[in-house]
Amino acid sequence: MSLNVLKDLRKIYASLNTDEIRGSAGQDLKVGLMASSEDAYARMERFLAPPATDAAARAQAMRAVHRVDGSPGGYDFVLSELGIPVPENGFSFDPVRAPALIDDILKANDKVELALARTFPLFRSPATHRIVNRMARENAFFSLVTALPNVVPNLLELPWAVGEFATDTAFITMNQIRMALSIAAAHGRPVGYTEQKAEIAAIITGAFGWRAIARELIGKIPLGGGLIPKAAVAFAGTYVVGLGLEKLNRTGAGLTKQEQRDAYADAFDKGKEVVRQFAPTMRE
Repeated sequence: MSLNVLKDLRKIYASLNTDEIRGSAGQDLKVGLMASSEDAYARMERFLAPPATDAAARAQAMRAVHRVDGSPGGYDFVLSELGIPVPENGFSFDPVRAPALIDDILKANDKVELALARTFPLFRSPATHRIVNRMARENAFFSLVTALPNVVPNLLELPWAVGEFATDTAFITMNQIRMALSIAAAHGRPVGYTEQKAEIAAIITGAFGWRAIARELIGKIPLGGGLIPKAAVAFAGTYVVGLGLEKLNRTGAGLTKQEQRDAYADAFDKGKEVVRQFAPTMRE
């Protein structure tokens, strides 16, 4: 292992703030309900804390749910029965469009994304999907930036400076470790380097394997046919790692080899489309 890689691994551990991730997931939420009848309140409570959920998880969810008495302004968000005026921080409760409602709530409350997933199990899969997609896009964009000289990142808010790491693999690996910690937090698991040591070891080991694939596909050449596959590899590698982490936290087992191959093929195609969205702006 090269000295640069060792330096980057130290920077990965120094840069990642596990306390911040734990704190974000551990925030106490206050969700308000506005309804005209006991039945309507009960329907919203069952939506946020389904009876089939295990007793501890349901109790945790119910502690965050309150019937609005007075101003709705002190809540993270409010669910309003259809027909009741929706406050500024509110959403109309329509169980028919539950997936869209969950997405709308997550988009409007990104600062408590991890807390929502930890507190309400129905938010876990959508929140995890957002985390995985966000990290994969960041890594694809970073791969583009490092392949082009004198490019200032202006498409995404990258969390660390491009020049901080000796290799793009280190930045991408760091983001994948951050993703592993965040997904664990979203699923209500303890978060830390010790708690996620198996996932982190797999990510670090796997990083050098998929980097070799990237090298076979493309090196650092001018923007064109080769650059898109390079960044798409970064997207696909991160996306498949994320899918495996989601399944591991949800079921206790990661992706099988066949599932990895199938997921990688789909993610690589998706990654190429994502990178093509970046490319025109990069040319400008």
